[in-house]
Order: sequence, then C-alpha cells, then structure tokens
Amino acid sequence: MMSFGYRSDLLERYPNVVGGVILARDLRNGPTPESLREAYLAEQQQTIQRIGKTPLSQLPSLAAWRSALRGFGVEPTQYRCAAEALLRRLTKKGDIPSINTLVDIGNLVSIRYALPVAVFDTQALTGKVTVHFADGSERYTLLGSDEPEHPEVGEVVFSDESGLVVARRWCWRQSEPSAAQESTTNAIITIEAHHQDSHTDITRALDDLQTLLHAYAGGSYTAAILGAYHPSIANTAHEEQ
Repeated sequence: MMSFGYRSDLLERYPNVVGGVILARDLRNGPTPESLREAYLAEQQQTIQRIGKTPLSQLPSLAAWRSALRGFGVEPTQYRCAAEALLRRLTKKGDIPSINTLVDIGNLVSIRYALPVAVFDTQALTGKVTVHFADGSERYTLLGSDEPEHPEVGEVVFSDESGLVVARRWCWRQSEPSAAQESTTNAIITIEAHHQDSHTDITRALDDLQTLLHAYAGGSYTAAILGAYHPSIANTAHEEQ
C-alpha cells in the first residue's frame, strides 16, 4: 500500500496548504519520447513569454511559497522552492534539460503553474510518507551524494515511517533514494500550493499530470486533493482512478 499525508500540527500552522497527490503504479519510465520533448520545449518558451520581465518573487504562487518557507526559519533566496529554482534557470539560461519521462512531465507542469512538483520513487520507502516538522533524527541524502545528513529541528520535511527523508525544506530538494530513475515503476507525485487560488490551480495541474502520465507513462492512479479538510490518501494494488 502507498500512503501520503500531512501531520495535524503542520496543518494547524499552514491551514491554507493545498496538495494534489497521485499514487501511481505500474509506470513506464525511460528516455523522454520525442513528442513529449517537443511539448516540454514549447511549454518552456511559452513560460518565458508569459513571465516576461516580471520578477519571480512577484508571482503569487512563488510569493506564497517564500512566505511558507520563512514560516519555519528558511531564507527563500538561499533555499528556493523547486518551482522557483526551475523558473530561475529557465528565465536566465533559456531552457531546462530533459532528464527522463517522469521528471520531464513533472517539470513541465511545474513551470506551467509555477508550483513545485515532486516525483518520488517508492522503492526505497517504508510505509506512509508524511509532511511534518522534523525532530532532527531523520536522515537525508542529497541528490548525487552518499553522505547522510540530518534536517534542522522544526524544518518541514517529507519522510517515511523509518525516518528516511525524501524532501528537505518542504519543497527545496528531494533525496537521492527517492529520485525518479528510468527503472521507476511506482511513485508518489505531489504538487502543492499556498496562494489564494490554490485549489483551482491544483485541480487543473492534477488533471494535467494525469493526462500526461496516461499518454507517456501508462500505469494506474489514485489521486486526491489534500488539505486541512482531507489530510491523507492511501491506495492498494487493486485501486485505480
């Protein structure tokens, strides 16, 4: 069974968070197909034109994420949320490299809505993945590293039931064990927001993610929009949506 949710004390401090979550099974990952690559490149150019000269800090979705990061003691210009980091690269360098099918789908939707999308391979995870304030005992390995470290006490992290952290500083960066590889078949996919139009944007983004997954990665899905009113989602191998 796959399961994902928000801890109650986090929702008390961030009652407006909205999370779109997909629990995906039997995916086909691999090199990005040419048609998806073309769509991804087109989305990048449309995003550059849409943003124009607007500072990223003034985009409502990213401004809300900056506020959320400051809420647990993180300086958002030092540790930018994943969506802002992607858009910063795009607007400064003109493109975002292709990685693989699942990562490119996530990044395409991320830049479209200026919201962080994460694709977590579940192979190394144990039990439920929870978004919560760290107690400092959890363990995290940065992408490309094999040296474990520990989050700060009070930092928002995603971790499994064994204390393995899959994302630090909420949506700053995910871990090496959870990164989507070409061998990934089961994944938890999240897209989160704090701004005023969060529910509308998350609903649309969740639909876009599922459409792209069906077209390019196959598999079966259980999806939901989470928040204070609906804090968790779970599925079994027999459920599909």
